[in-house]
Amino acid sequence: MTTNSNFNFITNTTVILELPFAEHIEELRQRLFLLFWVIIILTCTAFIEVKDLVKILELPIQNVKFFQISPGEYFISTIKISFYTGLLFSSPFVIGQLILFLLPGLTKKETKIILPLLLSSLVLFGLGLTFSYYVLIPAALNFFLNYSEEVIEPLWSFDQYFEFILVLFYSTGLAFQIPILQILVGLLNIVSTKQMLGAWRYIILMSTILGAILTPSTDPLTQLLLSLAILLLYFSGLGILFLIKN
Repeated sequence: MTTNSNFNFITNTTVILELPFAEHIEELRQRLFLLFWVIIILTCTAFIEVKDLVKILELPIQNVKFFQISPGEYFISTIKISFYTGLLFSSPFVIGQLILFLLPGLTKKETKIILPLLLSSLVLFGLGLTFSYYVLIPAALNFFLNYSEEVIEPLWSFDQYFEFILVLFYSTGLAFQIPILQILVGLLNIVSTKQMLGAWRYIILMSTILGAILTPSTDPLTQLLLSLAILLLYFSGLGILFLIKN
């Protein structure tokens, strides 16, 4: 009789312990399902206005004629443009859903740290895209255009042009997350601010390497601009972390 009672107690306890986890999984499933439909709706909306988006993407470069290699190339390109536009404009909603999912399980102290970091990450990603569109992309494209202007007629594949821009967009957006990573590492006491500052020589080397890796072009100007941006972001993150911890 005692054995059955103990077994029932353990079973009931297991059910009680598993129930919140099951509820979290269900909540996560519902939020992911909602995000899926938001991305689909925004992608379809972007596809309706895709011609205007194409014109915006063509603005950073002048005096270039675009062509398509195959009959369906431009159509496939517009689908990709629409999808990535939908993904981009859904990012604030993604951050909002992530905050709503994490909020109930966070303490007040954790909330004061996590929520500003998530919002700052979104802002920095947007700044990265802006920096890429107005500085890096024109610099890279004009370098290639000026380099070949006396020899080759500038006729570019639109699909390859879009992929070039896409890689530069997202690599720059990710590079702008450096201050967020610094603050997290510093708050978790993995690396101190003194150690970060002391590693400035290695950071200069790493920023040069990252500038070469993250830029899809081989021109030195674009790599230099991105390397300088990474350095500025690193020391900005270091300054913010110093203010938070002191």
